[in-house]
Amino acid sequence: MIRSQRQKQLRNIGLLILRLGLGLMFILHGYPKIFGGPEIWTEIGTSMQYVGINFAPMFFGFMAGITEFFGGIFLLLGLFFRPSVILLIVVMAVATATHIGSGDPFSDYSHSIELGIVFISLLFIGPGKYNLDKKLEKRNRRY
Repeated sequence: MIRSQRQKQLRNIGLLILRLGLGLMFILHGYPKIFGGPEIWTEIGTSMQYVGINFAPMFFGFMAGITEFFGGIFLLLGLFFRPSVILLIVVMAVATATHIGSGDPFSDYSHSIELGIVFISLLFIGPGKYNLDKKLEKRNRRY
């Protein structure tokens, strides 16, 4: 019994470390996209052509930056966890499609596939014990 409690504790600490690390990396990755301005947004947004969307590249580029930056913050905090993870999965799918569509070698898009797998796994596993969603849920139950 004690061993199983210890394993749960370690699993939750592991999930926290994973969330903190990935969240920080996505904050750092999304920051220059958000503040890069319309030229950067348009450049990033043209990636949508590889999934069949050929309009509003500036909007989609900005949304990719928003998703990475705020998705990273939410991932780090464990806040709006599953919706954030779903949006990050979509960003990783588009990144993968862009590299494949551009004819890039596997080594260029393997990272986005790997992160997509991690996010799909997190979708099923959840954020772990240490998250703000849990705190908000408890707070809402009181009222």
